Amino acid sequence: MKIAVTYDNGNVFQHFGRTENFKVYEVEDGKVVSADVMGSNGVGHEALAWLLKDCAIDVLICGGMGQGAQDALAEAGIEVCAGAEGNTDEAVEAYLRGELVNTGVNCDHHDHEHGHDHHSHDEGGCGGCGDGGEAGCFGCPGCGEPQYLFEGKNVGKKVKVHYKGTFNDGEQFDASYDRGEPLEFICGIGQMIPGFDRAVAELEVGEVIDVHLMPEEAYGMPDPKMIITVKKADVQGTEDLSAGDKVVLQDQLGRPFQCVVAEVDDENITFDCNHEMAGKELNFRIEMIEIA
Repeated sequence: MKIAVTYDNGNVFQHFGRTENFKVYEVEDGKVVSADVMGSNGVGHEALAWLLKDCAIDVLICGGMGQGAQDALAEAGIEVCAGAEGNTDEAVEAYLRGELVNTGVNCDHHDHEHGHDHHSHDEGGCGGCGDGGEAGCFGCPGCGEPQYLFEGKNVGKKVKVHYKGTFNDGEQFDASYDRGEPLEFICGIGQMIPGFDRAVAELEVGEVIDVHLMPEEAYGMPDPKMIITVKKADVQGTEDLSAGDKVVLQDQLGRPFQCVVAEVDDENITFDCNHEMAGKELNFRIEMIEIA
């Protein structure tokens, strides 16, 4: 039997949909024989159920959970024990002794803040949720109440803005003006990179502002864990690839994501899966067009 526990620094992480890691326990004859920590691959909520299924998990132990996630786990055939707290090792031992009680759906928006660690520019402009294309974290599935990431008079409202994005040297990388169509999104729920999202929270219609975003407010810093080296023989279609080529790979859930070939040798190929804007300072001129 394999048991997965939402994991954060030795303890049960309290929001299933936002966990970045699981501690996975191999159990034989009612006793733990091994344990290891695995990442969540940046997916959240219901998608985590299929990640766990792919890893042959039998039981999930977690803190808070919404109805949508519980339904997905049930469909995946994974037993759930929600409401656990404290040390993950002790929680597993309590489960094996039959002492851990499942509290069921127990997501509390006041205790667990939603958000995304990074977002990506889609080909249509400055929007898009880089964590799998969701339309923002508008609360836990099934909980029915939106969770906002910050305060502001436009938070929770649908806004339309025009913008131009440039690097520090003045080079333009994107502009809605060029497409002739403003960008539309809901302010404050994580559909945009954090600095852009916050910048429009207090804007009036017709107001124009210039903002400078450090990487932490945009696409974050490059993550060494997102640089992946694999055997060329294990990846089809690598014969003609060279450093600098852009390719589209699939994650464990079959979702496409773009990478850059960082290095190629006779046996191995290295992909850099960081967002192309990671580590960059960005500048935006933003004009508020409409507030719904």
